Amino acid sequence: MASAVLGRLLGLSAVRSGPRSPLSPSAAPGRTVTPSRTAVCSSSGAILPKPKKTPFGLFRIALVVVPFLYVGTQISKSFAALLEEHDIFVPEDDDDDD
Repeated sequence: MASAVLGRLLGLSAVRSGPRSPLSPSAAPGRTVTPSRTAVCSSSGAILPKPKKTPFGLFRIALVVVPFLYVGTQISKSFAALLEEHDIFVPEDDDDDD
């Protein structure tokens, strides 16, 4: 009985929402859609030009990575100092006199 009611509700919701494109983000939850161009020629048969590409050089990568790496290092250092100050975690001094 409950499965019949559930099936009817699902059928009604599908009719009300209409057909969905398989590329729509709501088609499958948790699934990302990457935009891509499948057409390589126009309706007249002419080949379409190459799409523009955004160059990502090493300079741009370094411009993003280095500041966040520095900030993460500073946060880690301050948190380690806080742990030592409150005697939560104090590293032991190892003697290498073996």
